[in-house]
Amino acid sequence: MRRLLSLLLIPLHLHAQSFWQDKLARDLPLLGHRDWIVVADAAYPLKNSPGLEVVATGLNQPDLLAAVLKSLASARHLRPVFFTDSELPFVPDQDANGISSYRAQLAVLLKGGETASLPQAQIEAKVEDASRAYHVLVLKSATTLPYTAVYIDLVPSYWSTDAEKRLRAAMQPR
Repeated sequence: MRRLLSLLLIPLHLHAQSFWQDKLARDLPLLGHRDWIVVADAAYPLKNSPGLEVVATGLNQPDLLAAVLKSLASARHLRPVFFTDSELPFVPDQDANGISSYRAQLAVLLKGGETASLPQAQIEAKVEDASRAYHVLVLKSATTLPYTAVYIDLVPSYWSTDAEKRLRAAMQPR
C-alpha cells in the first residue's frame, strides 16, 4: 500500500517541480527593479500580501538556490543583491542538525555576489514593504533548517549602485 501511494505521488512531485520552473521562466522577463525572489525554507508562511506569491518546489534549498541563480544569470536586465539572516551564523548544529553544512554550501553559492546580512525581522519588513507595490516571488524549499532563507533584491544589471550615487550627487543643488 505504501509503495502504491509513493508511486501515485511521484507525478505530483514532478508537477510541482516543473510548475515552479515554468513560473520562474515566465516571470523572470517581467520582473524588474524593486521586485524580489525569496528562496525560503519549508516553514515560510503563506502570507496575504497582495504582491507576494508563494510556490512550493519540493527541492532542498541549496539545489533550489542554484537553479534560481542559474536562471538569474541568463537575465540580461537584472542582477541579484542577496540578503541573509544575521541569525544564521549563530545557529548551532546541536539545535539544527546540518546547519553547518548548509552554511558552507551557501557560502559557495553566494561567493562573489553582493551580499548583506540583517536580522530576519528587518529583511522581512523590506520584503513586506516591497510586496505592497512590487512583485515578490517566494520559492519554498523542502529544507527544514531555521534562518536559511535567501532574499534576493532584484536591481538593474545595467545600472550600478555607484552610478546611482554619482547621479544623485550631480542632482544636488550647488
